[in-house]
Amino acid sequence: MAVSERDPHSGHMTTGHEWNGIKELNTPVPKAVWLFLILTVIFSIGYWILMPAWPLGKTHTRGLLDNDQREIVARRVSAAAEARSNWMHQIGAMSYGQISANPELMAYVREDGYRLFGDNCAACHGMDAKGNSGFPNLTDRDWLWGGSPDTIAHTIEVGINSPASKDTRVSQMLAFGKDGTLDNDAVLAVADYVKTLSDPAWAKGKAASVAKGREVFAANCVACHGDQGHGNLQVGAPNLTDQTWLYGGDISAIYTTIYEGRQGEMPAWAHRLSPVDRKILTLYLLDRGGKQ
Repeated sequence: MAVSERDPHSGHMTTGHEWNGIKELNTPVPKAVWLFLILTVIFSIGYWILMPAWPLGKTHTRGLLDNDQREIVARRVSAAAEARSNWMHQIGAMSYGQISANPELMAYVREDGYRLFGDNCAACHGMDAKGNSGFPNLTDRDWLWGGSPDTIAHTIEVGINSPASKDTRVSQMLAFGKDGTLDNDAVLAVADYVKTLSDPAWAKGKAASVAKGREVFAANCVACHGDQGHGNLQVGAPNLTDQTWLYGGDISAIYTTIYEGRQGEMPAWAHRLSPVDRKILTLYLLDRGGKQ
């Protein structure tokens, strides 16, 4: 039977247990621990009484303070919506020109447009709206479908090649090489010719290829890009004579575009964004420097 005794060094009683000559002390719990435990219990009881705490089926105890975070958030959201309603109504009722000339409204456009763009557009076009490979730069003056406010707003509304909208803009670069419309030599030649439209120096030493490419271009490409390669806003065909390229302007990228074709897609935002939100986005893009 284990017998407890007082340890002569610490003054504490032992538990009576001994292992290889080592005796276990029956050390009391420190007073600070008891204090913190007592305070914790008091705090818990007070919290249960004052704050929402215990579930009761489909509801819960409300607490004497009735501090319901869900209701607080709902009230704040409602207050924010009410605060926005005045200038949102003005934006919805005024023309693009009137809004652009109103510094106070444009301050709201820049703030809310930045949020809308970040939430919905930045994944493709970047937070700076300068685009990525296959996603156009929205801050320059080069627009596939035109840069007027109504045109930009319509593009945002219906998208491009979007299955979600029956009125979507439709644009496709045919796969001339992959589909067998042109043989590889013809693709190489027309790629050389297209390159010279924006970089005339490329024609040096390639006179025969460029001449052949011009003929191929006239027979296959002018319907969309025009005789001079300046593009067509009605069908979203890009201008081939400038330095703005959606998929790259080096000869390899041009060849790939002609051979394999391109068919980018932009979602139709009519089902996700309200007309006013789309108008704010349009104004935001125009303000970023994209107005023609």
